[in-house]
Amino acid sequence: MTHPRNKYWTLWSVLFVVLILIAAACGNDNDAVTDPDAQSSMVAANTAAADALSMMPGEGVSVSMARATWSEGYVQAAIYRALLQELGYEVSDPATQMLVPAVFYPALGEGQFDLWVNGWFPLHEALIENAGLSDVVRPIGSQISAGVLQGFLIDKATAEANDITTLDDIGDNLDIAALFDTDDNGKANLMGCDYGWGCHDLINDIIAHNGWGDTIEHVSATHAALFAASLGRYQRGEPILQYVWTPATFTAKLVPGEDVIWLSMNNPLPDEVGVVDLPAEQCPAQPCQLGFLSADIRVVARNDFLAANPAAAKLLELVKIPAVDVLLFALDYEGGASSEADVREAADRWIAANRAAIDGWLNEARSVS
Repeated sequence: MTHPRNKYWTLWSVLFVVLILIAAACGNDNDAVTDPDAQSSMVAANTAAADALSMMPGEGVSVSMARATWSEGYVQAAIYRALLQELGYEVSDPATQMLVPAVFYPALGEGQFDLWVNGWFPLHEALIENAGLSDVVRPIGSQISAGVLQGFLIDKATAEANDITTLDDIGDNLDIAALFDTDDNGKANLMGCDYGWGCHDLINDIIAHNGWGDTIEHVSATHAALFAASLGRYQRGEPILQYVWTPATFTAKLVPGEDVIWLSMNNPLPDEVGVVDLPAEQCPAQPCQLGFLSADIRVVARNDFLAANPAAAKLLELVKIPAVDVLLFALDYEGGASSEADVREAADRWIAANRAAIDGWLNEARSVS
């Protein structure tokens, strides 16, 4: 956990210099009145010290930052790191601490980290509550508001040939489920989520809630490998059933409405009931219920870190990244083949392209320090 001790030493050092200057100027009252040069030097020193502190409010403060294991979040983490560094904070490289949410949140609560920028809400609310951290950490800002869709896609050809528009059409029909069977056990293989992700448990809950344990099997593995496997089956003309979130490279390669369709759901979990605004060509069953509420992507940080670092808190509150930009980031380093240098370069390009807005965020953050 971060202790802003170094920042306080910096403040005391500046104060000490100022006191020495004041003492030198006031050691002789007559000199103080008759020596305008000494007074000007003191004012200049005070002004320079104040300017330095206000421009770099994070000077001397170390920040421990993690990032999630999904590649769509890599550039986002690099952007936030770079902006905190512009405020003077010494921020650890999040690429060295890649964690699934189920591991990250307990570690955040224990003080191993100060923040990450990969919180999905409401999906991650249960992870925070189950770890007993509701009074210790909190989401902040609106990095991407209601810009993330989650749900299940199947290939359009299989959907049209078998009149499939909902996940119920698969889960309630053994013959239809068998179309998506990739391991010859009679069940539809739903390519889902990594262990430790919030969506992993939610998919299992959806299957159990609807009594589909005998017809749908949740396949968990590295998401990039599952995406690649589904893409390969699609290219071979085979049926696919894939959990997907957007923005992601999957929907850039297999476009909803053209190559695949979203499946609606008749009986979503009570906490996930909600209609999404998708056209009928993308989600034929209208009104369209994907079984997942639209998500917000938000920073999650320790409360004590935010209280001790008002400039950082204000910056985290202000930053916004358009969902379409996240998709472009993901396409830049498709499949994780690109290096961390490529991730940082993508972040630098985004910062340069949005410098006017960023300077406004930074100035507002400095104003509260």
